[in-house]
Amino acid sequence: MGMVGGGEGAFIGAVHRMAAALDGEIELVCGAFSSDSQRSARSGAALHLPPQRVYSDYQSMMNNEQQLPVQERMQFVSIVTPNHLHAPVATAALHAGFHVMSDKPATFDLQEALALRALVRESGLLYGLTHTYTGYPLVKEARERIAAGELGAIRKVVVEYPQGWLADRQEDTDNKQAVWRLDPTQAGVSSCMGDIGVHAANLAEYVTGLNISEMCSDLTAFVEGRKLDDDGAVLLRFDNGARGVLHASQVSVGEENGISVRVYGELGGLEWRQEDPNTLWLKWPDRPAERLRTAGGYLGPLATASARTPMGHPEGYIEAFANLYRSFAQQIQARESGGSPDPLALDCPGIEEAVRGMQFIELAVAASASDVKWHRFDKQ
Repeated sequence: MGMVGGGEGAFIGAVHRMAAALDGEIELVCGAFSSDSQRSARSGAALHLPPQRVYSDYQSMMNNEQQLPVQERMQFVSIVTPNHLHAPVATAALHAGFHVMSDKPATFDLQEALALRALVRESGLLYGLTHTYTGYPLVKEARERIAAGELGAIRKVVVEYPQGWLADRQEDTDNKQAVWRLDPTQAGVSSCMGDIGVHAANLAEYVTGLNISEMCSDLTAFVEGRKLDDDGAVLLRFDNGARGVLHASQVSVGEENGISVRVYGELGGLEWRQEDPNTLWLKWPDRPAERLRTAGGYLGPLATASARTPMGHPEGYIEAFANLYRSFAQQIQARESGGSPDPLALDCPGIEEAVRGMQFIELAVAASASDVKWHRFDKQ
């Protein structure tokens, strides 16, 4: 793996590196960790990389790695930059013949996402997207149970992602994470929906197996002077007729990372919360609720393959991230050996989720600014 971004002062880069290394299948061999060449060099040294494999920019990284012998060069690029660089780095990597694993959202806007999808299809290379919450074992279990029809026809989906870290003007401090997320030139058209609302939308679609078909949106910036939203609510309609509510906020004081999903069908319901990730509740009209736990012997193949330790040993965010990286690595190994990947390895967000994510973000912003109530989430 090579990495672009994620140097000194970055949060998500270290998470990606830990997750990629967890199962011993991926080695970080090079990187362009910052647009500041000295910062990139210091970051590479701290990661014990040889100086010649630490680059001052991603373009030279692609060019130089491409010239190395096959057994030495990186095989894929992990992109952990602010949003405006996702598409340029991914495009350069694909043109140079490297697979891509990108942090979300995939691109700066929808047009870039559509262009990137065309390039992925043309290149035949692999593309993964780190919608982390799909990596949790019990999220996978929820998906399998719904697909098996245990809840009956789905009627209602409630998904939320409250945070409180931007309740005041963090962008006026030295908080690097706040500065770029609230800058339209780096983040795009949205902060709250682009950063966390898109995770909630992806989680709702992943767990239910349904697609959002229509949206009604109300976004706002509560903190004075902000150019991008810091809070929002979205009403959802799904392609089977189900209804949904999505709430995302960066100004919910006291909240940490409270992403959760509740799904109700004709026969029962379920609930999963990221801050208690090792528990999935199944709810029934005629008997007590069932409490399922990570690594339980009664879980399905997706959840079972995604747990690493026995019951009662908590697994969380890094492990969920690692499940995506492990799946992506297995896809690359199968591709390069000429074989077919294990079907479980295909359970990793890709370029289609990338396009849908950008559609959601842009439609949420447009719908909020419109006097029209419902807006079609058209297939691209």
